[in-house]
Amino acid sequence: MSRRGRHGEFGHGEFGHEGYGHGQSGLPVAQRTRARVRTRPAVRTWAVAASAALLATALAGCGGTDSSEPAAGGPGEFTGRGPITLATGKDTTRTLQGQLDRWNKEHPDEKVTMIELPESADQQRQQFIQNAQTKSDAYTVLNLDPIWVAEFAANQWVDELPAKEFPLDRMLPAVVRTGEYFGKQYGIPFNTNAGLLFYRKDLLDKAGVEPPITWAGMKAACTAVAELPEGKGVGCYAGQFDKYEGLTVNFSEAVASAGGTVVGADGKATVDTEEARKGLEFLAQGFKDGTFPKESSTYQEEDGRRAFQSGKLLFHRQWPYQWTLANATDGSSKVAGKFGVAPLPGLDGPGKSSLGGLDLAISKFGKNKATALDFIKFFSNEANARANLKATSAAPPYTALYDDPALREQFPYLATLKESLSGAAPRPAVVRYGDATAAIQESAAAALSGSKSVDAALVEMQRNLSAAIDEK
Repeated sequence: MSRRGRHGEFGHGEFGHEGYGHGQSGLPVAQRTRARVRTRPAVRTWAVAASAALLATALAGCGGTDSSEPAAGGPGEFTGRGPITLATGKDTTRTLQGQLDRWNKEHPDEKVTMIELPESADQQRQQFIQNAQTKSDAYTVLNLDPIWVAEFAANQWVDELPAKEFPLDRMLPAVVRTGEYFGKQYGIPFNTNAGLLFYRKDLLDKAGVEPPITWAGMKAACTAVAELPEGKGVGCYAGQFDKYEGLTVNFSEAVASAGGTVVGADGKATVDTEEARKGLEFLAQGFKDGTFPKESSTYQEEDGRRAFQSGKLLFHRQWPYQWTLANATDGSSKVAGKFGVAPLPGLDGPGKSSLGGLDLAISKFGKNKATALDFIKFFSNEANARANLKATSAAPPYTALYDDPALREQFPYLATLKESLSGAAPRPAVVRYGDATAAIQESAAAALSGSKSVDAALVEMQRNLSAAIDEK
């Protein structure tokens, strides 16, 4: 029961079991309740540290069209062949160029040039939006955080794609839906993502404790390990707590893991609730009592990865890509072969991950769209997803790969990842996502720093998030 008498029902609406809460239109509820999008000046952009965020907002406002609903009719014609570009976040895995080289060797007259955007997803989104608002043809194929698809489709910055020409029936349904808007496909999954709990198996075994399934169990495990000679100087837990999209992800996971929602089935903000209070209290108390190292308040993905690999963390909330890097035997990781992976812990049992990943889209203003369409078919196919998994441990969108015996032997966490994906909860899918995530980040950061109480932060967040959702 909420503090104001509302039920914080988990498993519905924006934070449903398999992803978006769809009605017959196939559109997330919060999007169906939106009638109009209008041009709006840029809103405040906060500085962010470098990181490989798979998600984000630069908090620049959305330029708009007259209606959030796309025009009637199917996908337009994809004409023109020749060179194209792929705009994507910084390739921290250093594997994308190899994939492009394979395409370029077979298509010498239709070469793809990669445009690497910053590591910070907030800054990525800002550059994507600036490119679209100026109607520039500099970007052809966009590698988008799935949560941006609704915004880009509503503003007619990306083209509707011919869904029947892609093997979407072989992909995880929740992942496919991240590329939908009003029941039409605007993004094709390149990969997907769910948060996992990386833990030092060697230290837990030494302390005689099992991987925790609750927040309380995690703290108890940290206490037990701290008493070991090997546990001296090892921090308990870190996630992505800098004030950027990663904080929206971690806050959303904490709320969902306490049984709450951020946006309810009716498309309304639901953060001024008892469940949300418990989730934010877990995060704020973690810094207050030292469960979370002080320096982790500025962690983005890569900061935490480096800390975990150097042996400074017992537990780390991270995306699957950390598996391969942390197991490197070239001397870059001190924990290779010493860690395991488990589902995220929650208040009373296993927690809920946010749904992440990357979706490929075609810029409305790009040239050579016939080439772009064929390239997306190549870049998103199952063979490439398998290669990505082997090279980077990136989560594939194809269902069958999670049950492949050879892959499970190489990546024993795949069963855990599949379980996390099946229950992953997407962030609020609203057209004005930049304003929505800004409201979440501002208030959550204030609670984590102690400049606002948890209750005051949630009251403020409810007000500002509601304004971002409801403003016409």
